[in-house]
Amino acid sequence: MTNPTHPQQVAKSTSAKKVLMSDLMQTVGILPILILIVAVFGFIAPNFFTESNLLNITRQASINIVLAAGMTFIILTGGIDLSVGSILGTTAVAAMVVSLIPEFAMLSIPAALMLGLVLGLFNGALVAFAGLPPFIVTLGTYTALRGAAYLLADGTTVINSNINFEWIGNNYLGPVPWLVVIALAVIALCWFILRRTTLGVHIYAVGGNMQAARLTGIKVWLVLLFVYGMSGLLSGLGGVMSASRLYSANGNLGMGYELDAIAAVILGGTSFVGGIGTITGTLVGALIIATLNNGMTLMGVSYFWQLVIKGAVIIIAVLIDKYRTRHHQSA
Repeated sequence: MTNPTHPQQVAKSTSAKKVLMSDLMQTVGILPILILIVAVFGFIAPNFFTESNLLNITRQASINIVLAAGMTFIILTGGIDLSVGSILGTTAVAAMVVSLIPEFAMLSIPAALMLGLVLGLFNGALVAFAGLPPFIVTLGTYTALRGAAYLLADGTTVINSNINFEWIGNNYLGPVPWLVVIALAVIALCWFILRRTTLGVHIYAVGGNMQAARLTGIKVWLVLLFVYGMSGLLSGLGGVMSASRLYSANGNLGMGYELDAIAAVILGGTSFVGGIGTITGTLVGALIIATLNNGMTLMGVSYFWQLVIKGAVIIIAVLIDKYRTRHHQSA
């Protein structure tokens, strides 16, 4: 004799399927852009479709995927984090400095992750408790932490060819680089948090209408602490990934990464006003940015023109977001 399925279980299963389909539809909506860019560079850029270059694109994308995942949480709440690149640089230098101390070398990764988490929570505390605008807070920490990275590195490049975590940036799990494995694991974890937990519901609610969320009993301050802490933690992970790949770190590391992360999130369909977006869209957005960077480099486009083009992409992404927001509000 079979037990009847409980109505709540049916409703929960149906809701989960709707969420998954919604995410897939939004992601599929931007896939043609990625396919078009790949097709164009495959036609005009030499060696674009070689195995080594395609692997290089995934490696390049992996760090931005991790940063953009953290950025997605923040932008979903209607905030912004300009400090992710500086946190990455500071934590990478910290990991390298600790790795040079034999007694504490094994603590390199935990030290970088904890430092990133603390710095993210600092941003979150200023936003949640002091009521300061996220743009101003993270602009301040962006500047201060860039200086801190230089100071920690003593103005030089910290090098260690014998770091105990070089496998992260240079080894493979079967045919797949560990950098890519870690990035995909982060995406999976973030998707689960956003789409399968109460916390995820609260994050979307805060971004949709912070005052309404507060009135319904949601602890907005706790949500803000979480998203900024998560961004800081993932920036610390990005620092470890960068240092492991380069066997070094300096005060310049991570400069400009915040722009690539923001562009990936907005291209992926997350709205600047908050409350709308998916982590899978961010994944595709990060692949678009990485493919653009790689293709332009193969074509010999100068770094300065690459900045101009990426800036134009960000502006276009914001215009698309503005159109999407108006369409959503009028629907």
